Amino acid sequence: MRSIGEMARDSGLSVSTLRFYDGAGVLVPAWVDPVSGYRWYGPGQLEEAGLLARLRRAGMPLADIRLVLAGWSGADTDLVRKLLEAHLRRLERGLSDARGAFSAVRALLDRREKDPMPVLRTPATGATGATASVRPAVSAPELAAALDAVRFAAGTDPELPMLGGVLFDIEGDALRVVATDRYRMAVAQAATTGYGGPRVQAIVPSPLADAMRALLTDDTPVRLAVEGDRVTLEAGDRQTAGRCVDHEFPDYRRLVRLPAGRRALVDVAAFREAVETGAVRTGEALGQDGVTCGLTVLKVTADGGVGVCEDGDDDPARVAVNRDFLLDALAAGARDRLVLEVGAPTAPLVIRRTDSEDDFSLLMPVRLED
Repeated sequence: MRSIGEMARDSGLSVSTLRFYDGAGVLVPAWVDPVSGYRWYGPGQLEEAGLLARLRRAGMPLADIRLVLAGWSGADTDLVRKLLEAHLRRLERGLSDARGAFSAVRALLDRREKDPMPVLRTPATGATGATASVRPAVSAPELAAALDAVRFAAGTDPELPMLGGVLFDIEGDALRVVATDRYRMAVAQAATTGYGGPRVQAIVPSPLADAMRALLTDDTPVRLAVEGDRVTLEAGDRQTAGRCVDHEFPDYRRLVRLPAGRRALVDVAAFREAVETGAVRTGEALGQDGVTCGLTVLKVTADGGVGVCEDGDDDPARVAVNRDFLLDALAAGARDRLVLEVGAPTAPLVIRRTDSEDDFSLLMPVRLED
């Protein structure tokens, strides 16, 4: 017999995933201690766990997996084969549809590249596309706070280098600092002086953004210089500089145009404790097919607040988000109180500061397991 911890280690499924599959009636432990509630798994269940993991990676619904496991050890495997073949046909149809859709998108992209629309390019280009040279001054504490508020959301995927840094978006007397890894986005703002011109953008690589943050140790103004493909931060007699990322950053202003949700003011310490100690469900990690992650499921409570759903709470308006991402966003908010904006279950969760509409984080919702 294996304990749930040993089963998790040997099968590659997390403890929370095994608990979920137990609750869903898919992989039920051979024995549960009636006193302690500890789960124990029989020798044959390790093979079942491996089979379950493979079928989930292939996208098979849990309802079908339950039947596959039920028929796996039987003499008549006809049902198992039929379920596998039916799912394979679904995948092939989906792949055919996806290829058709991608072909249409590529054709549109080909036409767009032959007749491009004017775009705001980065690094260091103005609205007309001409190479920009700007040297605005900015408060060191404001820039430090802005970087702290967004750095957690910067991407690390080498296939998407344009997301592997922090966008510095300078326009008029404002500097907006933005980061996103597709599944979360953070935006913060700092005031500038000495520029006041048209919009200029530069993507600062994450290591350079970290080096800049290390210089912001006192209360004096610093100067940010964007010249051609280089960006420099000068703090007194110290400076750090490097090349911008030579790609375009997505239009984040479009990404934050969301239908208004219900807003609730939360005490961060109490809410964080509720998240850390509350129910954790299992879902598919964003961008990682077949990889599970811990989810916190939220809902708007009767008194207008936001609470963590307990196990078995199937509120139709619930929103599931990556638990670790939520804790990161709460820490980055750097306030005793924050505003949570909860919309539809398919809409991003918005985490706002109480003193600024320009500083916020977005977390994409995650589909709960079947």
